[in-house]
Amino acid sequence: MLASPRNPLNIGAVARAMSNFGLTDLRLVDAYRVAVDEARSATHAGEVVTGAQEYPGIAEAVGDATLVVGTSSVGKREMQLPLYRLEDAARRIRKHNGPTALLFGSEKFGMSNEEMSYCHFLMRIPTREPHGSMNLGQAVAVTLYELIRDGRWKVTPPVAQGLATTAEVDRFTGLLREALEESGYVHERVAESTDLKLRRLVRRMNLGSRDAVQWQGMIRQILWKLRSR
Repeated sequence: MLASPRNPLNIGAVARAMSNFGLTDLRLVDAYRVAVDEARSATHAGEVVTGAQEYPGIAEAVGDATLVVGTSSVGKREMQLPLYRLEDAARRIRKHNGPTALLFGSEKFGMSNEEMSYCHFLMRIPTREPHGSMNLGQAVAVTLYELIRDGRWKVTPPVAQGLATTAEVDRFTGLLREALEESGYVHERVAESTDLKLRRLVRRMNLGSRDAVQWQGMIRQILWKLRSR
């Protein structure tokens, strides 16, 4: 999954790397329209790039995933999520029994705080200090190789065993946000930072699908009580 890709050559390189390792589900979030059109019209454009799905925002793109893993070169940013070297992150991903989204940030800006707030954890490729970030296509290729190199990671993961999808988690988070606003816990001047914190907090709960539905029911009851006072 590519967030705000701007270069058609990078989109093509990522699609080629995915095809090399047997993956086909490429998702583009807030992509530059010209870059997408150029990548799809390029000579020898493969099925991955021509079939890439486009989404206006990160929430829609990761809605059916039960695990979202972001990538970061770290730099001087303060990380608000667990950060693992690629080999450690790959082991955690292989253990996950459900649809997984691998999120790569913009070539120019990397991942935004908003995009990171949808991730369960981050991974980094251990590069040398003067050149901390890699070309997007190279980063995707290295990541996918690490995932499949011991043959234990299946390209099509089994259906998740009861884990809540990102869409289900977002519905619960939205209701919780409403309840906090109704109770006076959230104030407008800090609303955006509260949303990011809430998203990270709820993802650390690793909710099951049934639990997410039950929590939604409880929060709706709380909201009804608060609004009927």
